[in-house]
Amino acid sequence: MQNTDNGKILFYMHAGSGNHGCEAIVNALSRMLPKAPSLLSFRKEEDERYTLGKLCDIRQERSFDRHPLAHVFYYGYRTLTGDRESFIRYRYGEFLSRGKGAKKPSLAVSIGGDNYCYDNMLNDLFLSNAAFSRQGTKTVLLGCSIEPELLKRENILTDLKKYHTIIARESITFEALRNAFGGRTDEEERSPRILSIPDPAFTLPAREVSLPEGFAPGNTVGINVSPLIREHETSCGMVMEACRGLVRHILEETDMSIAFIPHVVWKNNDDRKPLGELSLYAKELGKEDRTVMIEDADCETLKGIISKCRFFTGARTHATIAAYSSCVPTLVAGYSVKSLGIAKDLFPDTDPEELVLPVQEIKDPHQLVDAFRNLEKHEESIRSHLKKIIPGYVEKAYGSGEVLRELA
Repeated sequence: MQNTDNGKILFYMHAGSGNHGCEAIVNALSRMLPKAPSLLSFRKEEDERYTLGKLCDIRQERSFDRHPLAHVFYYGYRTLTGDRESFIRYRYGEFLSRGKGAKKPSLAVSIGGDNYCYDNMLNDLFLSNAAFSRQGTKTVLLGCSIEPELLKRENILTDLKKYHTIIARESITFEALRNAFGGRTDEEERSPRILSIPDPAFTLPAREVSLPEGFAPGNTVGINVSPLIREHETSCGMVMEACRGLVRHILEETDMSIAFIPHVVWKNNDDRKPLGELSLYAKELGKEDRTVMIEDADCETLKGIISKCRFFTGARTHATIAAYSSCVPTLVAGYSVKSLGIAKDLFPDTDPEELVLPVQEIKDPHQLVDAFRNLEKHEESIRSHLKKIIPGYVEKAYGSGEVLRELA
């Protein structure tokens, strides 16, 4: 076991700030810590372009795509030795170095949120957790959402028990984790400490912004759509048809404006593509003067814009968190446990399905409009409830920082 650098905190499993939800998590967490954490990033230049350059010590993760000879070498080494962790040691460089006298972070924090819900992420999660644990670095899974069904898979449970602490960001995941580990009978198997703390992005500051032309403060509906909804819908094309119906409802049956707000802008996963389709539809209706396409911006700026909306409807979790935490009545077009879990915790006396419409269940193009009309009907009571609950909820969200300071 190598020596660890007491007090040094590393964030890993960070894909880059072009996903402004990822940016928001790191931004908010970094503000909770007494000194800047190290951030192991898949896209360093992207992180420096937004808000994280001044908040973190950003280190670029090494990529086999950029160094094909290294890939050949490590593939051969792994084949000969069976050392599966060698790939992750190469990518993470100094943080997993076996060099003599190397200093390791005392705490490695996996900040990917719902990464365990994606099969293509599991191998990296397993290898990283094992390698850090092996060198004596405590690992934390922070702000996670995990579908309860996944906790029946032995390979996932075997990996999760290696964490020192797991922080669930909503109660559905928290209860599923407690049930999964509480049912284990082998007392010699160490189980992680399991905590329930709201997503750190609830504490993200909203930047004061100059609103673009066409944005009516206090009378604009913010709309966010993700390309991922097409992967989860069960009726081909139905979700976008429902979104067009919502745009038509707002522009033809109300006096409100629409702001199309992207929250992820990666080339292969860009909210601006489906939002652009909706913007073009508004033009076909002859109503483009009441719509505005928000340009890409950092997470604090986007939250500042969202906070000026009258209503918000969105697919991206952290876009909706920006709305909730700004006390904006919000309708979520969700596709995973995180959406229902967060709504359930914020509105314990309301059926979360009144505020979350799973895209898998959209079979009729009128469903989204009907759900939005329900939001309009209960606008004042929802806003009043959020104003009461959000201050305490945000205070709880600072608990993640307290846990990290304690462990480091």
